[in-house]
Amino acid sequence: MDLSVDFAGVMFKNPVVAASGTFGFGREYCEYFDLSKLGGICVKGLTASPRLGNQPPRIAETPFGMLNSVGLQNPGVDAFIEEELPFLRNYDTVVIANISGNTIEEYADMARKLSDAAVDIIELNVSCPNVKAGGLQFGTSPGSVAAVTENAKKHSRVPIMVKLSPNVTDISRIARAAESAGADAISLINTILGMRIDTMTRKPVLHNNVGGLSGPAVFPVAVRMVWEVAKTVGIPVLGTGGVMSGDNAVEIMLAGASLVGIGTASIADPYAPVRVIEELKAFMNANGIGAAHDLTGKVELN
Repeated sequence: MDLSVDFAGVMFKNPVVAASGTFGFGREYCEYFDLSKLGGICVKGLTASPRLGNQPPRIAETPFGMLNSVGLQNPGVDAFIEEELPFLRNYDTVVIANISGNTIEEYADMARKLSDAAVDIIELNVSCPNVKAGGLQFGTSPGSVAAVTENAKKHSRVPIMVKLSPNVTDISRIARAAESAGADAISLINTILGMRIDTMTRKPVLHNNVGGLSGPAVFPVAVRMVWEVAKTVGIPVLGTGGVMSGDNAVEIMLAGASLVGIGTASIADPYAPVRVIEELKAFMNANGIGAAHDLTGKVELN
């Protein structure tokens, strides 16, 4: 059985990746299992300077998922390179650095630093406000996505993957813009904007009022968007959003994903990423599938 995946020229031992946000830098999860079992780890979102994040409450449970407005709490890209990357290099797994910026220049500078530090892939989180465009998210405009991608690509010697926001009217158009600007891969979906209100206090349950919805509630949206993007672009896709099981992993791969990100599932079950790998192997064995990449894009439409 061949679980390996060649993704934008980077070899993954299996298609399962710990998605950015819920896995931190892997330090907590290494107490549960050997991180080398994972195909890759996409670290918690990094910014140019350290950030404390939003005020609590900033996480709330929802039916079949959760809302979060953590606010990119992180130690900053320099501290990551000095303190966290050496720790991750103790494990035989692909390291993906997720970055967020408020200007094109911030993205480019972080891409340069992380490329020089020899991470394996850089993931651009374009669901961030462009301060030079009045706070409009980079990811909602094909032009902004293209500009961020092109500039980051110029400053990086490692593959650039663009993580797309689902909070747009035409995600395929955004994906094409990223590809045309030189992106080596696409990842999707990021969280969907949501809100809960405490009926007794009449106030939102999150201090920031709204947050990102993740978990199994968003899985059908993720499958649809992965399918739309994968049939539009010629670069590989990492599919994430509500994947909870090996069967979910197979489903999103059939839609067109080459890699599968495990996010919120890790909060409910710390062993979720390795469990998904074993369940994927069991599915392949039971169905006579010799290679994981043979699943990608093999949906048979009605």
